[in-house]
Amino acid sequence: MSDSESNASAGVSGGVATNGAPNDVAVDIRHVIKRFHTDRGEDVTALNDINFGIRRHDFITVVGRSGCGKTTLLNMLAGFEKPTEGEILIGGEKIAGPSPKRGVVFQKPQLYPWLNVQRNVEFGMKVQGVDASTRARTAKEYLHIVGLADAADRKPYELSGGMQQRAQIARVLAADPDIVLMDEPFGALDALTRENLQVELRRIWQEKRKTVFFITHSVDEAIFLGTRVIVLSSHPGTVLMDIPVDIPRDPEHPEDIEAVRATREYRDLVTRVDAAIHQ
Repeated sequence: MSDSESNASAGVSGGVATNGAPNDVAVDIRHVIKRFHTDRGEDVTALNDINFGIRRHDFITVVGRSGCGKTTLLNMLAGFEKPTEGEILIGGEKIAGPSPKRGVVFQKPQLYPWLNVQRNVEFGMKVQGVDASTRARTAKEYLHIVGLADAADRKPYELSGGMQQRAQIARVLAADPDIVLMDEPFGALDALTRENLQVELRRIWQEKRKTVFFITHSVDEAIFLGTRVIVLSSHPGTVLMDIPVDIPRDPEHPEDIEAVRATREYRDLVTRVDAAIHQ
């Protein structure tokens, strides 16, 4: 299947979703180029002609070699950086800067060490002016969802790395963003913890139906989690592949990783994505 065929299968063409109503489009990335000016006076192109759309409730996973611009793209979606050329639209409007409507989960948990877990999860809501009783109730709900209900009174330094990352995810989700941006959130974790959090994250996504943009170096993780996988080329980053993930899952146990890995569709996707990364 060619790249254009992959885009068509994903329902995306020219940066705009082609199936469903226009309001199904959560993000519209239009011919984005990002250049950086170095200390030596050179212009370096990090991303070149990035052009795709993201529908509401999609779980987009992005893979590619180190230095291909994955984090740069996420930073532009977050509003931390601006495109040199092209534009990124959220709800039909250009991104003007960071917004509570776009929550970011970083690779290293960003928690305040002087606050307990409950207060950390409440923090984003407090900034938004949410009343204390609603903050407490919502924080407890999300701590229960991520399996940290019994750790609400503990400080971040009393938690394992995996527990800290779950607390960060709870804090981002509790603030109720429209889009969740995740920059290799499980990259520093051991294999077992990482796999457990993958299962947990996909379950939460199924339940809350957020739009997710997830960066990873792992092809396995990208395919297990995503509804679409986007492969970026080596520097400068361009879209090599944009392909939907259509893997049969047990309706009773859709997060069974081993069952997913055992399917022919999964193995075929791994082969295709891996080949695209290393071409």
